[in-house]
This record gives sequence, structure tokens and C-alpha cells, in this order.
Amino acid sequence: MARTTIRRKSDAYFALIAATLALAINFWAWSLISPLGIKYAEELKFSPSALSLLLALPVLIGALGRIPLGLLTDRYGGKIMFAVVCFLTAIPTIGLAFSDSHLSLVFMAVLLGLGGASFTIGVPYISAWFPPRQQGIALGIYSLGNIGTAISAFMTPRLADLIGRNETFFMVATLLIIGSLVFSIWAKNSPSWHKPSNTVKQRILFATSQRLTWDLSTVYIITFGALVAFGVYLPTLLKISYDLSLTDAASKAAGFVLLAALARPLGGWLSDKFGGRKVIRISLILIAVLASVVALQTSLTIHTTTAYLSLAVVLGAANGAVFAMIGRLAKPGTVGGVSGIVGAIGGLGGFLPPLFLGITYQATRSYSLALIALTVCTVIVFIYISRRFTDISVYRKTA
Repeated sequence: MARTTIRRKSDAYFALIAATLALAINFWAWSLISPLGIKYAEELKFSPSALSLLLALPVLIGALGRIPLGLLTDRYGGKIMFAVVCFLTAIPTIGLAFSDSHLSLVFMAVLLGLGGASFTIGVPYISAWFPPRQQGIALGIYSLGNIGTAISAFMTPRLADLIGRNETFFMVATLLIIGSLVFSIWAKNSPSWHKPSNTVKQRILFATSQRLTWDLSTVYIITFGALVAFGVYLPTLLKISYDLSLTDAASKAAGFVLLAALARPLGGWLSDKFGGRKVIRISLILIAVLASVVALQTSLTIHTTTAYLSLAVVLGAANGAVFAMIGRLAKPGTVGGVSGIVGAIGGLGGFLPPLFLGITYQATRSYSLALIALTVCTVIVFIYISRRFTDISVYRKTA
């Protein structure tokens, strides 16, 4: 019995580490275009709105793809799904090396969205390996894989200068193929995971009928949407607003995403300890305050930098709290479906802001209006969700 317990723990930790690394590599691939966006705009003569669309497309596909990937993970397990998605994401990553027109870049951006959708695979996969009291911190650690966007922001432009742009794409594709092989050969599904007996249609109807799904989607569209929008657009925003070099802007954007990723386990741990509802409510208040502070800053002072970095931490903690609540409250066999819908809606929240940032800058030559809009939307969500979070037993009854 003791040996079996030790082996299960070992398998659980291997699954957690492998899934986190796979997520990081997929997110790196998903974000490859963003740190090179300014160079592509200069080479192919993109307008600000056209560049915004190019940067936003992987976000949109990554959002929409989370629903089918979540349902497929419930059905086939995380082992198979991670292996397949890593391999498929490697294809457009290689394709970037042969993209030399606006149309071909748009096509590859759409296909790269699959890498962003991979997040939803790990939620049911990791949840099945850990007991409810540990799911918040486990899913928070898994969410560290979001650091892939920070790796991309920091490493992609440097590697492009050091070894070449195409060689960088080939390197990331190689890492994806290695990840696919690791899951194919060594990874396992949890012994507690079983294929659901109901149909895909029944699981979709069940997930969409849950109050938990829509309440957390409302939160996630702000917290994850803002995080994705900043991760995608921040290099451009910093370069244009504060006249930074592309490399410096990308580095600062990487720091933002890194802090947000590191804060996700913190949000999961705080949710295990104090409850996800409390963490989410406090986070929403702080997001509204910090977004308004950033909107009013016209120069990159220490106060501006502190506000941006604090915003990253709060967004990350809130996202960790959202999936801690899903892991704890969603019915087994529906975690993938619920997390897929929540993730998709949150991803859509990341698709629209880059477009809004580009349009408002083109019209006003400033990003302040878009940041004020974030404050207003966050306040509205806080008021709404505070009323919905009055009784957690409602979620348990429906889940």
C-alpha cells in the first residue's frame, strides 16, 4: 500500500511538471508573433489596426479552441491530448519560417491559436491527480506554464538577433515535438480519471447550465482577458508610449507576464486557505485602482512601473483563484467542459482589447482611453459578482 501511494505521488508530480513545461512551450509558440510585431509591421507596412488584428488572432483562436479541447480531454485524457496538441502546434511554428506576406502570417497566426488553447487540457488532467485540498496550489503551479508568453517576449527577439528568426522558430518547434514524445511515451492519466459515460452534447449542456461556469466566466473575461491583452500588446504599447527600444519594451513586457505567472500559484494557495471568492473580490478592487493609475501616467517613472507590475501580480492571483474554484467545485468528468468554456470566454476577453488599443491609439494617439475602459469594466464585474458570490452552497448544489 505504501509503495503504491509513493508511486502515485511520483506519477502525480511527474504529470504536474510535464504538463507545466508543455504548457510553457505551447504558450511560447502561441506568442511568437507578438514580440516581432513591430518588425513585421515595418517590413510589411502594417497599419496600427492591421497589426492589432494580427496580434489578436492567435488569442481569438486560442480562446475558441479551449472548449473542444476541454471536452476532448474529459473524453480521451490529458496524456493523449497534450501529445497531439504539442505535435500539431509545431506545424505552424515551422510555417512561420516560410511566411513572408501578410496573408501567410495571418494564416499561421490562426493555426498558432491551438497552442494557446492547450491550457484547458491541464485543468482536468491535473485536477484528477490531486485531492481537493491541494487542487488550488497544484493548478496554480500548472498555471506557471503561462510563463511561456514571458519567455517569448524576452527570448524571441534576442534569439532572432543571435541565431536568426527562422532558426528560432525551428528551435521552438523542436521543443514542441520533444514534448509530444514525452507525453506519448512516459506520461500517464490519473487512476481516478475515467471516460465520461454521457455524450459530448450532454456534457456541453451540463457545463453551460451551471451557475459556476457563468459566474467565473464573468470574472475571467476581465482577469485573464486583461492579462492576455497586456501580454500580447504591451511591447507595442511600451515602445510607442514611452519611446523604448523594441528589445527593452519586450523585456519589460516579459517581466509583466512573468510576475503574473508566478502569482497564479499564490492565488491558488490563497484560495485553498481563505476561499476563492474572497481572493477574486479583493483582486477586482485592486485591478480597478491600478488600471486607473496606469492610465493617468504619461511617463515611465518608478510609480508607473510599480503600478504595472502590481497589476500583473493581482491579475495572476485572480486567475489562479478562478481555476482553484473550478477544480474544487466542478463535478468530476465536467472539469474540462467547465474550464474550457471559462477559458474560452476569458480568451475572448483577451482578443478584443488589443483591437481596442489599436483603434483608440489610431484615433487619439493615446492608450489612456482603453485603460480607463478596463477600470470601468472591472468595477461593473465587481458589483455583479459580489451579489452572485453570497452563497457558495449554490455552486455545490448545481455542481
